[in-house]
Amino acid sequence: MGRIDYIDDPNAPQANSVVPSVTAVVQDERARILLIRKVDNDLWALPGGGHDIGESIRDTVVREVLEETGYRVEVLRLAGTYTNPRHVMAYDDGEVRQQFSLCFVCRLVGGEARTSNESKAVRWVDREDLTELSMHPSMRLRIDQALAGEREAFIG
Repeated sequence: MGRIDYIDDPNAPQANSVVPSVTAVVQDERARILLIRKVDNDLWALPGGGHDIGESIRDTVVREVLEETGYRVEVLRLAGTYTNPRHVMAYDDGEVRQQFSLCFVCRLVGGEARTSNESKAVRWVDREDLTELSMHPSMRLRIDQALAGEREAFIG
């Protein structure tokens, strides 16, 4: 299923759903950042996805990272909340989702890279190489804010 992201676009379609979701900023021992290349929009992104009924948000983060990358992580802290009503994602099936995402900083605890039905590539990327990748601005914002060293989470 394809997806188009809109931010501050007056021609964006009207949202018709909200789905709580998560993203994870994970770094390895060399401070590289774990990224996936998404199947739905062909962009590089932080691993993450939707929160399921019956799980804690911590469980969602751990499950989504493992599903999309093959790596096991431990959640350390909340980096930020992202609920901009002017950021919507339009899917091929007619769903237009308003952004509602929680971003967490995580510690790598094991596993090895593997792709999934949502990720066509898994890669560790040096921070200075992020500008070379095709990535949505919302992902760059999460990475920058998560790695800024702030003690309090961004709320936006």
